[in-house]
Amino acid sequence: MKSMKSIQNTGQSIKLKIGLFMLLVLSFVASYAQNNLTQGNDVLSQKFKATDTLFKQPYVDVDEWRDKPVKHRYIHGGFKGTSSKFSFYFPQKEKYQGHFFQYITPFPDSENGSQGRTGEEDKIGFSLTHGAYFVETNEGGNFSFSNPSKSDPSLAAYRVNAASAEFSRVIARQIYGGKRPYGYAFGGSGGAYRTVGGFESTSGVWDGVVPYVLGSDQAIPNVFTARMFAMSVLKEKFPQIIDALEPGGSGDMYAGLNQEERTALQEATKMGFPIKSWFGYKTMGTQGFSVLYQSIVRIDSKYFEHDFWTLPGYLGHDSPGLFLKGRIQQRSVIKALINSDQAATLGLKKPVSAEDRGTAGAASKNIGDVQDGMPVAFQLQDKLKDVYFLGGDLIIKSGAAAGKVLMINKIEDDKVVLGPVDSTVVAKLKTGDSVQVDNSNFLAIQTYHRHQVPGKEYYVWDQFRNADGTPKHPQRPLLLGPLFTKGAAGVIPTGKFKGKMILLESLWDREAFPWQADWYRTKVKANLGDSLDNHFRVWFTDRALHGDVSIEDDPTETISYLGVLQQALLDLSDWVEKGIAPAASTNYKVVDGQVVIPPTANERKGIQPVVLAKANGSKRAVVKIGETVTFTAFVDVPERMGKLVTAVWNFDGLSPDFKKKISDLHGWNFVTSGVFPVSTKWVAVNKTGSRVKLTTTYRFSKPGTYFPTLRVASQRQGNANTSFTRIQNLDRVRVVVK
Repeated sequence: MKSMKSIQNTGQSIKLKIGLFMLLVLSFVASYAQNNLTQGNDVLSQKFKATDTLFKQPYVDVDEWRDKPVKHRYIHGGFKGTSSKFSFYFPQKEKYQGHFFQYITPFPDSENGSQGRTGEEDKIGFSLTHGAYFVETNEGGNFSFSNPSKSDPSLAAYRVNAASAEFSRVIARQIYGGKRPYGYAFGGSGGAYRTVGGFESTSGVWDGVVPYVLGSDQAIPNVFTARMFAMSVLKEKFPQIIDALEPGGSGDMYAGLNQEERTALQEATKMGFPIKSWFGYKTMGTQGFSVLYQSIVRIDSKYFEHDFWTLPGYLGHDSPGLFLKGRIQQRSVIKALINSDQAATLGLKKPVSAEDRGTAGAASKNIGDVQDGMPVAFQLQDKLKDVYFLGGDLIIKSGAAAGKVLMINKIEDDKVVLGPVDSTVVAKLKTGDSVQVDNSNFLAIQTYHRHQVPGKEYYVWDQFRNADGTPKHPQRPLLLGPLFTKGAAGVIPTGKFKGKMILLESLWDREAFPWQADWYRTKVKANLGDSLDNHFRVWFTDRALHGDVSIEDDPTETISYLGVLQQALLDLSDWVEKGIAPAASTNYKVVDGQVVIPPTANERKGIQPVVLAKANGSKRAVVKIGETVTFTAFVDVPERMGKLVTAVWNFDGLSPDFKKKISDLHGWNFVTSGVFPVSTKWVAVNKTGSRVKLTTTYRFSKPGTYFPTLRVASQRQGNANTSFTRIQNLDRVRVVVK
């Protein structure tokens, strides 16, 4: 009998041999897989007939099955000789319906940006569960807001997206066989420009597109400057303006304003800023303008350095007193460098979350190309002048970066927070360097739109034209809007395309004013004439903002448009592949820059339900503590556009804890978060069930003014259990409890 030690040695020897054998097996498998991928790439390159010769050599470096969000085949790769990459997500063969959905980000980002999202925001899951494979690219990558010239604009605009879409069809036919897959692209904000630009600039790549929150070619920087001017002038009057616009208010937002304030509010309104969206004045900031600001200053430096402050016709010369209180030009010295973690701890800056990546509002949170550990803010030796600060410059006066200028988004006591900046400049800054905080240029730019008057087709600028059509104010030598538009889209939108399009616009959009959908529709109409309805729709979503992440604002005021976007993609594919026409365009008119829609669902058209809520039979009720209030509401879903699946109430408003959650953490769900704790039943009041009535009661235990809110969602098939294609809306009433 062998000794125990001998047995142990034999066991260890066997384990060692097994281990070596497994290593050999794994090595062989890895080598085989790599050889297989290499051979496969050669075959794919031969099969792929590139329209764009830059992308004639595609490769695949990952090909694997994944279980989340649902079982699918994930393929990752790129194009040799470029930094362009793509990700493809293919559903199981039995679920595939012969088409793909391709997400086009607002600016070049990660080809894996849509991974890890959940619920309504899960683009991959939505596509896979609806029979589509999903496509996403990095649009060339290596993009810097602080130095856009680092990127090739034609690549980012549409070339990478188009080549990846075409190559995806080669892979899809290898996997599924069959005919050429149909393809549909969608993108918002800058991604909407790219979606339209790509659709207009190519043929046969995409069969249809859904651009959303689209601007015009004169949007930048003018939509931002008009709103910023109003914010600066009206900062102390917004509470009364908002109260007038709330249910049960006077309706007169100009009441109590002086002439300067009235002019600023009227100017922004006629430029198209949606008046009810002023409810978010405390948190809206400057959004994506921060990534444009430095480029504008570089392009038209004479405006900032001389003309605005010294020439007649410019506000800085004509009314210098307006700027005395709000202008800061203060010298100091850098006392400490503050990195992103420290800035978050101090409450100076929120980190860019995973939810922000690749969304329509993400650009405003970009810090440029600053690397991890580098400063995103500075503490100065001196406390700064207390002014209303929307943005400005940190002018470096000494040290290795002397003469350079960095943008700052925020000042607080003795601290400054950087906007999009160049890391090479930030890296040179040291404690002891002399700097100057100066917001002169940021103040000057707030009336820049007065000096950017375009053609007559841009009717919101009529307020700045004389009776003979000439501009009232001196004009800059160059219109900047088309430059920025072409940089984003690769082309200036013309309205000329082959295929079908559903354009989505948000009625409360502060960054892409709603009238711009009408601008593009007019171009499409000029191109298509009487065949417009065979190729084009425009749907307005009431109470929706610019961002496609629906959790950044008060959920008792606004709704998400993601359900509308998802349904539009499904309707678009049915329109192209089956000839099933989608819902008619929203019925609207533009009055003094404001898009006005009818009060009822069937008059409005589109696909969004309409809600009308009342308290004790009115939009305003005055009651005593403990008195029963009867709430009634009618919800109308446009005919054949689905049924109501959710109706929930918030009676008491948002708690301080929840307001902090919205501000700091991101994320809420109106079913599970407790924000709308009272579910209510409904009864149909017509044969189709498209019109329902809801009734409930509530007693208030504390005095105050409340805005009870009913939030609803409809779904095309009446499915209450899906996270996708839920079309939302809400309505509010005012209850004064004494």
